[in-house]
Amino acid sequence: MGKLQGRVAIVTGAARGQGEATARLFAEEGAKVVLVDMLEAEGEAVAASIGDAALFRKLDVSDEQGWIALVADVKAKWGGVDILVNNAGIVHPAKLTELKRDDYERVLRINLIGSWLGMKIAGAAMEEKGKGAIVNVCSTSALQGFNGLGAYLSSKWALRGLSKTAAMEFARKGVRVNAVFPGGINTPMGNVTGEAPEDLKKYYLGYPIRRIGEPEEVARANLFLASDDSSFCCGAEITVDGGQTIGEYSPQLPGFD
Repeated sequence: MGKLQGRVAIVTGAARGQGEATARLFAEEGAKVVLVDMLEAEGEAVAASIGDAALFRKLDVSDEQGWIALVADVKAKWGGVDILVNNAGIVHPAKLTELKRDDYERVLRINLIGSWLGMKIAGAAMEEKGKGAIVNVCSTSALQGFNGLGAYLSSKWALRGLSKTAAMEFARKGVRVNAVFPGGINTPMGNVTGEAPEDLKKYYLGYPIRRIGEPEEVARANLFLASDDSSFCCGAEITVDGGQTIGEYSPQLPGFD
């Protein structure tokens, strides 16, 4: 406990799922946490349940002026920004030939441009302090190809590359940038049908760890990269995917089940 004592963190997409789990864990570890989301009622409820260490701010992450106002507000209230977790994201499944330009650009605005703006504006505030940590939540979709997810993959592959550039540029100013790559996670986005984890196992039998992941497991990876435990990590990529990106497990081979 106390790995983030005295620090101020901004977590986007924090009204539910991975973002909510991350905000709760960061607060448990001593951080003041700003929960950012467009889901106002849900975000306010999560912040209230965390207590005085948390506050909610409604923000479209693709709004540059909104980011500027948010960071100014946080600096005035809590003295600065030490941690940014770019977790906000959306997915729009569609075949490339059926994908509408507006939908494609909306995914890019939120997943990619929103993360860039967060790094640009909150990262600059960290540079002023000479220290900080940025965690970009990518996806195993930035390590592989998936049919029907062209917009999402475009945004996450681009965020992966952007994270590398950001890691190089910010490191000289004391700010570390790293990335987490979740696989299938039991969130509203990763479990759209709302099935129980036990019922979802049938979709994960080909993976080394044959189950869906939980938001808290991603949150712990975010905590590692946000804390001094990862003090020599710069441009690192951590997969939290149950071994999905290793490859398919082959139980049909003799002696394996």
